Amino acid sequence: MMFPNLDWMQGFMQVANRDAELRLVGAYFSCDFLLDFETIRYLVRVVEGSIREVIPNPSFDRPWVFAIRAPRSVWEKYLQPIPPPLYHHLFAMLMRVPEFRIEGNTLAAAQNIRAVVRMCDLLRQAA
Repeated sequence: MMFPNLDWMQGFMQVANRDAELRLVGAYFSCDFLLDFETIRYLVRVVEGSIREVIPNPSFDRPWVFAIRAPRSVWEKYLQPIPPPLYHHLFAMLMRVPEFRIEGNTLAAAQNIRAVVRMCDLLRQAA
């Protein structure tokens, strides 16, 4: 599985849906959000902390609440088993990596930040 193709995202979905910590911290996390890897975007449909569907390159009629965006090169650094400084955590990247950003309804992202951070951490296991 090669990052960030659909098979890789399906593997991430399986990893995330088996994760006990995500089930706990995501119990009230239900929304559609966008993961943007520059070369491809995925709509991630989450219901009560469980990923129900991953839709590649969603069309304009598939709304999302917030987006997590970064160039592929930034994601590749983040996904390393031991990431370089500033690429080890979402908050570090938000504060110090200008290409990494959260857009859209940032309040919804902040209200569910523990689940969002855990999901992003689980991206490493899929890698």
